[in-house]
Amino acid sequence: MLLALFVFILVAGAVLGAYAAVTYVPGMLQRNRLERRLKDVSAPLGDDGSELGLVRRPTEGLLPVIDRVVSRMRAGSWLAALIEQAGVHTTPSSIMGMTVVAAVVAAFVTGIFTPSWYGRLAAGALGSALPIGFLSHRRSKRMRAFEEQFPEALDLLSRALRAGHAFQSAMGMVADELKEPVGPEFKKTFDQQNFGLPLRDALVQMSERVPILDVRFFVTAVLIQRDTGGNLSEILDNLAHVVRERFKVKRQVRVHTAHGRFTALVLLSLPPALAIVLRYINPEHMEVLFTNPMGRTMLITVMIMQVVGFIWIRKVIRIEV
Repeated sequence: MLLALFVFILVAGAVLGAYAAVTYVPGMLQRNRLERRLKDVSAPLGDDGSELGLVRRPTEGLLPVIDRVVSRMRAGSWLAALIEQAGVHTTPSSIMGMTVVAAVVAAFVTGIFTPSWYGRLAAGALGSALPIGFLSHRRSKRMRAFEEQFPEALDLLSRALRAGHAFQSAMGMVADELKEPVGPEFKKTFDQQNFGLPLRDALVQMSERVPILDVRFFVTAVLIQRDTGGNLSEILDNLAHVVRERFKVKRQVRVHTAHGRFTALVLLSLPPALAIVLRYINPEHMEVLFTNPMGRTMLITVMIMQVVGFIWIRKVIRIEV
């Protein structure tokens, strides 16, 4: 009887749970999406009973106190802008925590292979740079993807204007039709001006979020056209053509500088790779570099020369278009 009662309760609970999931879960998900969207463009009432504002509050991570302190610093503003441009859902305090953890782990792993505190210090410094390097890589990748999709967004804006839509509604169409990263950026701009922010300020903030020359051209052209008049769809068509031609030239420049970039990669990776191989082949021979004062001086000199060489080659192969 107890077993039958247990099976009955289990089956009844499964049936009621499935019914509740089918009935209530879709509505809950829609409400959660609506609340997240409203939080992106508005702030709740303050403790003093002030009116509802349209200023978006920064997301607080696991350490809200550190987030508030970092937000008041110039470096914190730069880090927050880097996180937003990289499209990563994290906070400055989380990045700082990852920096400390990466530095400790890198120093600990290096200490397993060598007792030298120079090696641990260098490994800790390299490990602490990994989170910022990851954000910079994601930012560069996202900006390149934005450059590739931006002419398509300009074409869609132009076609929507020719069809009789207003510029604001055309931006909403771009936000709905295009994917990451162009769609979300236009979506944020569309929501900002839709919730009361002047279009000029919304476009200026878009140019700050996406620090690309093509976006500055677009914002400048739209603002000038709104002040002086003119055929905006024709302006956008010409701008899309210029952006495509500029992007084509940049691709040609990358092809011509591929040899220099590959040379820089080989010259930078060869010394550490050779040091690791020699460390396993002849440990006694490599130990002199870490124990002898002359060897430590040579290591520091090599690191400085490597950094100088990397900066020099990067300056040579970097051509602004």
